[in-house]
Amino acid sequence: MIILITGVAGFIGSNLAVRLLAEGFRVIGLDNLAYGREEQIPEGVEFHLGDVRSLDIYPLFQGVEVVFHLAAKNCIADCQIDPVETADINVRGTVNVFEAAKRAGVKKIIYAESSSVYEGSPLLPTPEHAEAPESFYAVSKMATMYFANAYRRHYGLQSTALRYICVYGARQDYRRTIPPVFSAFIIKLLKNEAPTIYATGEKRRDFIHVDDINDFHLLCITDPRTDGEIYNLGSGTNNSISEIFAEVADLLHSDLAPIHQPDLPGEAQITLADITKAKSLGWSPKVSLRQGLQSSIDYIKGEIMKGLKL
Repeated sequence: MIILITGVAGFIGSNLAVRLLAEGFRVIGLDNLAYGREEQIPEGVEFHLGDVRSLDIYPLFQGVEVVFHLAAKNCIADCQIDPVETADINVRGTVNVFEAAKRAGVKKIIYAESSSVYEGSPLLPTPEHAEAPESFYAVSKMATMYFANAYRRHYGLQSTALRYICVYGARQDYRRTIPPVFSAFIIKLLKNEAPTIYATGEKRRDFIHVDDINDFHLLCITDPRTDGEIYNLGSGTNNSISEIFAEVADLLHSDLAPIHQPDLPGEAQITLADITKAKSLGWSPKVSLRQGLQSSIDYIKGEIMKGLKL
């Protein structure tokens, strides 16, 4: 089976490519490298430099059976600054991918939505029906859902929407304006610098390891029960940012204290996914927080601290 991944040089895309290659799939990768890094693309991927908004990508979809659409502008702070580009990449780019897939006869698109669509919801744990987007990023992701539904309704193009909660693991983009907390904490402490915590550190997040996410990705390829559905992908538990910092500091044997900065706009105070629907398919998270943190530390030590200029 031929599978195409948009955003293949990014965090989730590159991890997915590694897994798919190991499972014996042929993988075509697309990325404009605006956010991803070419060195993260695993050997064996047929990589094409290109933008999801361009008509030039259409030939890449010929012969492809399944598309994972992961390319996006996904830093909430950056999206708040530039809603026009956010809509251009996340909405127009997604519609262009769906159109390319439709014309090529692709069987299914598995695409990334986001847990940000629950920003304004008071329901915890949060089920899939509790959408309450507030940020520009979240609104752009809701728009992709409506287009996906329309392509399925009018053209029969099957799709599955995945709402990743807070995914962590190897290859996280530490270069973002506001880096993911795991990478930010680990890199700062390894450099013997005090990491930043925004607000009090009591915001709680549902973190899930990328390996657990990839287990569900594989299920979506072959299980027809996922067609036309939306799934929360989280751990079903949460931790405060301060608790995460304490765990990282303990693993690195660091006694550095964090620096506190003013709160970030547009962020939910608590994320906690209701993952009942995903678990009903036989999937469940397996990687513990401490195991996941240690693997992240090992990756950053081996691949980032030694190989890249920070």
